[in-house]
Amino acid sequence: MTTHLYTTCWNEADILPFFFRHYDAWVDHYVVFDNGSTDESIKLLAKHERVEVRKFPWSNNDSFVLSHQNLYNQIWQKSRGVADWVIITAIDEHLYVPGIAMTDFLLRCSRRGVTCVPALGYQMISEDFPEPQETLCFTRTRGAPWKKMSKLSLFDPNAVEKTNYGPGRHKTHPVGRLKFPRRDELLLLHYKYMGFERTYEHNAQELTGLRAVDLANNFGYRYTLSRDEMREHWNDFTRNAVDISDPQLRPWANHLDKRWWRSKLFNLVNRIRRGHRRRLTR
Repeated sequence: MTTHLYTTCWNEADILPFFFRHYDAWVDHYVVFDNGSTDESIKLLAKHERVEVRKFPWSNNDSFVLSHQNLYNQIWQKSRGVADWVIITAIDEHLYVPGIAMTDFLLRCSRRGVTCVPALGYQMISEDFPEPQETLCFTRTRGAPWKKMSKLSLFDPNAVEKTNYGPGRHKTHPVGRLKFPRRDELLLLHYKYMGFERTYEHNAQELTGLRAVDLANNFGYRYTLSRDEMREHWNDFTRNAVDISDPQLRPWANHLDKRWWRSKLFNLVNRIRRGHRRRLTR
């Protein structure tokens, strides 16, 4: 079984080692679009034998977010006929199923005919930055359920025709031969909030990468928060955090945010689309 991963990078040297430690066991090939990193990111990427580095393509010169959206709606299609699974993610997003190796989870999904595996989002949070040797899904396990990070990051490129991602991949309307798991076990652990001061400084850097259309549409508004506003935002996540390593946690039942892939409207539209395609192919 072959898995390809697509992501972007801009000065992520401090988090890249954790990213590779998490994904190396089940990703066969990485394609990383670098947006002009000036730290050690390029050196770290070049050392990894499974990484292909490309330059980030600006399809909209006035918007990083819209260029990013366009990239992720197109680039994964190159994996059709080559990969069994595609991952579309950010370097601080770790896909994880508690209690089962991801290779075994993907094999189980394939055997059951599953083609799309949306993940339940958690904003992981830690006051201090992890030690270099840590595997974050085992050592930094507190996070708040967050609908904004519940994304379609894992799917079969041979079954999905279009992803139709919105800005930031926070919304999507996939089209194709879609079959979701019966139970939502896959988690998206968002490791952005690792160390308060580090996160605040990183947000300030991210803000400088936004352009006119991004600012006009309030994309990345959290990057504009003052230190006090950021602390309040941070504390909200801390109050709502759960331990994803707790054996009593049942994410498919306890993650209470509504899921687009479970809505009656989405599934009705999907059935209509499938019926239409069948008629066209007769």
